[in-house]
Amino acid sequence: MKNENVVKFGQINTIEGYSYLALVFIAMPMKYLLAMPLAVKVVGMIHGVLFIIFCLLLVKAWQESKWPFRENIIFFIASLIPFGTFFTKNKIKTYELKSFV
Repeated sequence: MKNENVVKFGQINTIEGYSYLALVFIAMPMKYLLAMPLAVKVVGMIHGVLFIIFCLLLVKAWQESKWPFRENIIFFIASLIPFGTFFTKNKIKTYELKSFV
């Protein structure tokens, strides 16, 4: 049976990763180099909401798919590092494929 939360987690993992990169590499320079603090407020709010959704789906997917707790910690820590979510993408794809069985 397909585990929809694992699939949703894979999707939000990528989206949250891009929002973090937008915050760090676009909005922050706009704030400090172009004196546009609104950029961080807008992108920061979007990223914050996506991060909360990411955390909720991480817990739901972990509970339903029963992957090791260690993987949960790795996925969470990777989300705190720029480009980190992209390094976990293949592992999440593995769990997505297992969820179809």
